[in-house]
Amino acid sequence: MRALIVALALFAGLAASPAEAQNRFWLVNNTGDTIQTANVSASRLSNWGPDILGNGVLPSGNRVYVTPNFGDCILDVRVTYASGREETRMGLNACSINTIAFGGAGTGTTAAAGTGATIAAPRGGDPSFNFVNRSGQTIRELYISLSSQSSWGSDRLGTDVMSPGASVYIRLPGGGSCAADIRVVYANGSAAERRGVETCSRTDVIWR
Repeated sequence: MRALIVALALFAGLAASPAEAQNRFWLVNNTGDTIQTANVSASRLSNWGPDILGNGVLPSGNRVYVTPNFGDCILDVRVTYASGREETRMGLNACSINTIAFGGAGTGTTAAAGTGATIAAPRGGDPSFNFVNRSGQTIRELYISLSSQSSWGSDRLGTDVMSPGASVYIRLPGGGSCAADIRVVYANGSAAERRGVETCSRTDVIWR
């Protein structure tokens, strides 16, 4: 029954045609692993919202057409695989791309490149931004650097920590890359990373 629901959902997605909303896109799975859940949220919000696949899954090699229930262009996407692994794409400008792909050939600063992808990240702008901690945990170390750089650099917090809800301004050199890599270490010692976050078109990066 689950497989039938998935097949119908995928067929509906393939048959759909883009409508008026500019932030609609194809979600493509090129990973070799089944995507069990997928969440799409406006980057300005602190919660992920419901699983857009519902009772279905997205097998590798398939795609589904996503129509967000909000009008924001800048959004975050999180997927969870059958293996239990989780992956995110943060700060995507869905109004300037038509495909967000996980896996496949290469990655871009706005979306992973897949069949039919149009990557249109801004270049030469100001990549500086406000980092906002919405993770619900205290962050004790914060490393942020341009994706073009080879090292994380120093801890942006120094001797301070970031409580949930706190923010800090991150200054990055402009005129070049608009993609930043972020690594946080929480008070309990666990760590998380996000790569290639596009920051030139936004003032806040919400960390969840």
